[in-house]
Amino acid sequence: MIHCLVVSHKKLQTFCVFAVSKLFSFTKSAQQSIKNSFQFIYQNNPLFVHVAYFALISFAGYGSLKVLKPRDKSNTLKDLDVLFTSVSASTVSSMATVEMEDFSSAQLWVLTILMLLGGEIFTSMLGIHFMKAKFGTKGSVSTRYHSPCIDIESITSTKFDPSTQGTKVTVSFSEIHMENGGHVEPKSIEYLGFVVMGYLLVTNLGGSLLICLYLNLVPGAHQVLQRKGIGIIIFSVFTAISSVGNCGFTPVNENMIVFQKNSILLLLIIPQILAGNTLFAPCLRLMVWSVEKITGKKECRYILEHPKVIGYKHLMSTRETINLILTVVSLIVLQTVLFLSLEWSSVALHGMSNYQKIVSALFQSVNARHAGESVTDLSSLSSAILVLYTIMMYLPGCTSFLPGHDDEDSKTKKRNKRKGLLENWIFSQMSYLAIFAMLICITERESMATDPLNFNVFSILFEVVSAYGNVGFSVGYSCKRLLNHDARCKDASYGFAGKWSNNGKAILIIVMLFGRLKTFNMKGGRAWKLR
Repeated sequence: MIHCLVVSHKKLQTFCVFAVSKLFSFTKSAQQSIKNSFQFIYQNNPLFVHVAYFALISFAGYGSLKVLKPRDKSNTLKDLDVLFTSVSASTVSSMATVEMEDFSSAQLWVLTILMLLGGEIFTSMLGIHFMKAKFGTKGSVSTRYHSPCIDIESITSTKFDPSTQGTKVTVSFSEIHMENGGHVEPKSIEYLGFVVMGYLLVTNLGGSLLICLYLNLVPGAHQVLQRKGIGIIIFSVFTAISSVGNCGFTPVNENMIVFQKNSILLLLIIPQILAGNTLFAPCLRLMVWSVEKITGKKECRYILEHPKVIGYKHLMSTRETINLILTVVSLIVLQTVLFLSLEWSSVALHGMSNYQKIVSALFQSVNARHAGESVTDLSSLSSAILVLYTIMMYLPGCTSFLPGHDDEDSKTKKRNKRKGLLENWIFSQMSYLAIFAMLICITERESMATDPLNFNVFSILFEVVSAYGNVGFSVGYSCKRLLNHDARCKDASYGFAGKWSNNGKAILIIVMLFGRLKTFNMKGGRAWKLR
């Protein structure tokens, strides 16, 4: 009897070991299959991956915001407005249809996470990890899944394993040679990922600490937050991540207008805004150079000497970096000079000292390119400045007006020929802006007829361009501009889109997503020839 029990126990133990080993093998195979499938999709259709990513975090943010209660629990936020806010935060657009002070601290933390996940630096860092996955792990690359623009040389084949049944051969490599004559060292991609991650941490943590320190040292700024019931920590972290991510949200209803006389705070935020977008490429190159000087890593030197070969769009050559810096500085100076020339004695800068006016004009000019934070009521600005801001919002962050050189060789042109044929039949960005503006004019045609001073074509176009550029500027809505006075009308701090119909808001959600992915359509509209 005892012998039978021992035999049965051994059989059961053997079966359990066999089952566990099979389960582990199946799990490992499933993980590898999912990884290879996702990698294949990313390499062949990165637009799909980006759309899926922003849709996922937007709906996750929407669910989190709905579960968490707002500050005023009796004030139930509409589902469309919650979704609109989630998409706005994840696409770093800062378009608003509800007041920010309606959200509780827990909801503000959710928006903070969305802004971090949707920021350009974070999403580009994810792209670097996909680049690492494309080259394989542990010094190996799959010949079945490598990109067609890469030639693998100096490789040593491994022994044939019958268990693979000839479906996949794994090879090790010393370097990956590109068609343009350069090569990619896998460790360089890895070090670049570490540098970008360090850059993200330094800018966000450093910005949060600087804002927090200022608020603790300046009683006037601290008292503003106390009156509104907002903690220093949440304000500092939220504002820093929003500024670095170039989102433009702040936890207070008035955005930065309430701090328009706190010039030091504005000067602390300006570098964060520039480092997060328009000057990200120069700052990244400077950080790689600093790491190379400190550590002496040859991978960092390689990144500096071969920025194009790496394939990371924010890596630029020395000449391109200088061109970009000159362009950004020139546009900021131009905007600041025009702003001060036209608005020096206007209502927008009323009650400020000369120093405060200059800092406010500089802050507003820096934000017009992409960030969207504001220290003035945009509706009080002159029409010429609003037109200027419309142009600035349309320009992508890496725009450079100085002449460059076309270093695209014949092989690269041949490889891009098929892609170019498709791009010929895609509308240009200007065409999409016109289409979206027309659709919103259709959805809001009743309001345009009854309230023409608020719902005019320029205000709608300004809002569309702001959403498409992921800026967040808005001329707002004013009850004073109503032709027929309405006692029930109440001015609100949120944007002009907050007064739109549900159909108009839904279209603007698409505009924000479309604008966040506009890098995939930078060369659209080639089929149109203007003679």
